[in-house]
Formats: sequence, structure tokens, C-alpha cells
Amino acid sequence: MAERRIVRRPRAEADLIEIWLHIALDSPLAADRLIERIGERILRLARFPEMGVARPDIADGVRVLSVPPFLVLFQVESDKVEVVRVIHGARDLPSIDLS
Repeated sequence: MAERRIVRRPRAEADLIEIWLHIALDSPLAADRLIERIGERILRLARFPEMGVARPDIADGVRVLSVPPFLVLFQVESDKVEVVRVIHGARDLPSIDLS
């Protein structure tokens, strides 16, 4: 199977920046490592787009991939995987803004 493109919505990019900034207050190195780990897991979605768990309670077509303590919310399309949000796992998922 061909790899799909990975597309990150602007809100997902903003989430990653916010995560890095928050963690970097205590440890820039830990922030770098976490963002790298999240990025590696996202890249794996290109080959394995059905990873994660379907979450129709959040929105139609949304899947969730765990990268503790964060969750990557994404949607799979025929030619791409679109990363919608990257949020802390303690958040109330059905109330998350996906725009």
C-alpha cells in the first residue's frame, strides 16, 4: 500500500508549539524529546493510517493515537492523513474544538 501524505492543520501545529513552550519552561530538552516522539508517531500514520482508535463520539471519521500523555486526533482520507489536534489526554475529548 502506498504511503499517504501527512497534513497538519494549523490548529495541530499551534497545539505542538503550545506543548513545547509549556514543557520547555522546565526542560527544553524534555520538550524537544516529546515533540520528536509525537512527530515520529505521526509519521508512522503515513504507512499505517488505521493506527489508533476510531472515535465517532468526537466527530465522524476521527481517530485517536495515544502518545502519552498526549493524544493525536486525526482523520484518514484516500490520499492523506490529516492531523486535526494534539491534546493532553486528560481533556474532555467530545468537547474539543476541531476547527
